[in-house]
Amino acid sequence: MPPANPHRSKLVVAWLACLLGVFGAQWWYLGRQRAWMVTAFSCAMIVLAQLYPDWWENPPFLMLLIPITAGFTEALIFALKPDDQFDLKYNPASGRTTKTGWGPVILAIFTTLLSGIVVTGGISIAVIYVYTSMGWLDGLVL
Repeated sequence: MPPANPHRSKLVVAWLACLLGVFGAQWWYLGRQRAWMVTAFSCAMIVLAQLYPDWWENPPFLMLLIPITAGFTEALIFALKPDDQFDLKYNPASGRTTKTGWGPVILAIFTTLLSGIVVTGGISIAVIYVYTSMGWLDGLVL
């Protein structure tokens, strides 16, 4: 039987947000209500993206940039939030205190690098998709 007031790890929440934030995994871990909405949205967009000839270049796949960006943002917020503030909000009655050290700082650096690559790439794909769909690149020789 799980404890009534589990102690939640700030580092685990930040890792979940960074790597699985597109599905709202950090919301499930924290026990937030309506976590299923993020998961359902992402799964629906992935299923809809499969209906297009190019699964990576279509509106449903590009809509995944919203939860991806939100996940990276939450990962940075959780990683850089002071331990006492995290405990006050997410571990009020666990009886333990969070002592994280350098792990969240390294995670924040990793998240910044990964989010820079993923979000910039996603924006680039979105711009090319819009330009191609509107015919602005017709006749352009690169």
